[in-house]
Amino acid sequence: MKLIVGLGNPGDRYAGTRHNIGFMVVRKVADKCGVQLKKNGHQGIYGVGRVAGQESTLLLPQTFMNLSGASVGSAFKSLKLTPEDLVVVHDDIDQPFGSLKIRVGGGHGGHNGIRHICQVLGNADFVRVKVGVGRPYPGGDVAQFVLSTFAASEQKTLVSVIVDSASAVEAVVERGPLLAMNEFNGRVVSI
Repeated sequence: MKLIVGLGNPGDRYAGTRHNIGFMVVRKVADKCGVQLKKNGHQGIYGVGRVAGQESTLLLPQTFMNLSGASVGSAFKSLKLTPEDLVVVHDDIDQPFGSLKIRVGGGHGGHNGIRHICQVLGNADFVRVKVGVGRPYPGGDVAQFVLSTFAASEQKTLVSVIVDSASAVEAVVERGPLLAMNEFNGRVVSI
């Protein structure tokens, strides 16, 4: 069993924002694999099905980003998983828009959702699929930036970024993180 989590903030106000790219990617994985995200539980919306041939639970926490660990921890413990079974998809302002980076373990990099997940699990050794959303201009407010929608020039390739990121998630599940890293790390969907 794999637990695939897309990080974001609930509600229409945050739909389409940079911080919600994790939601967008996991919804695309669900669409591609025929998994319906309609169940309520674990302080989120989830669905169960097969991703890349493996039984998987796909979860969109509804706790707001900074409290994502409450939702992820609930599902993680209920499913009796190990860190290797957890894949978290999230935005990364340290990567240019359209880039991907798959990583196992490490720090939170200032991402409060990842920070809370690490705190709740007491472990950081899970897989992260980090989707580059760009960085604000020098001196720009980071919180305002990640809660903004993508620029018009980025909208043109956003669908391709989401599709590519969903393929990266499937590759992690099917072939493992190391082979997926070799295929996807450094790949950039150009504007």
